[in-house]
Amino acid sequence: MSAYKNIRLEREGALAVLSLARPEVRNALDEATLEELRHAFKRLGGGGERVVILKGEGKDFCAGADVRWMRRASEFSPAQSRKDAMRLVMALRAVEECPCPVIARVHGGAYGGGLGLLAACDIVAASENSKFSFSECRLGILPAVVTSFVLPKIGPSHTRRLYLTAEVFGARTARAVGLIHEAVPESGLDAKVSELAGNVLRNGPRAVAAAKSYIRKMTGLSTERRIKLSVETLVKSRSGEEGKEGLRAFLEKRPPSWLSKP
Repeated sequence: MSAYKNIRLEREGALAVLSLARPEVRNALDEATLEELRHAFKRLGGGGERVVILKGEGKDFCAGADVRWMRRASEFSPAQSRKDAMRLVMALRAVEECPCPVIARVHGGAYGGGLGLLAACDIVAASENSKFSFSECRLGILPAVVTSFVLPKIGPSHTRRLYLTAEVFGARTARAVGLIHEAVPESGLDAKVSELAGNVLRNGPRAVAAAKSYIRKMTGLSTERRIKLSVETLVKSRSGEEGKEGLRAFLEKRPPSWLSKP
């Protein structure tokens, strides 16, 4: 799978831009797109990338599930449905577990499974006129798989309201519930995404990757285990070469070495 058909992957030094490239169907997700997303995100971070921007081509970020895929899935046996659901699980996990921070750039519409993608990302910036909906209940089904990613992000109260109404909501509500982090005019969206990526790139690359992994590990642990992990993590961070270099650079009032690297 060296050449992708449904996504586009471009690299510029430490920055990777992954675009959903099916504008003719509003970047709707199907089996092939999910496989390509999983494949790409499993490999990102291993080639010098330090930030990934996820975006959609055309008028929308992602319209959710492809209608033709949904039609095929309606005829699946239970065993086929389980295998099919795991495609979405594995694609979203690949985004969430990518060692690089993943910044979503959202414009137009983001619906259904597209919101699962947003929930799996680390940072989300959207245009103020974006529209969102967990629309599955309107079709007589549930947003079941994406809940593993949505619920930890926005909590049970907001999840209940947005799932049960299946309403279309705007960027203001999306930001208020924690689904997105930034809502800006569409004309300023690229500048905001560049600003966010630039902030990440100023940090120690190992520290950023470790922080992302650390947050996932801390979730759900007991207080005692959290304390133990936090102490062990701090000791390891301070004693590492990157931590030592960062402290030296701060004391010597100079840029750290990683800022001079491409």
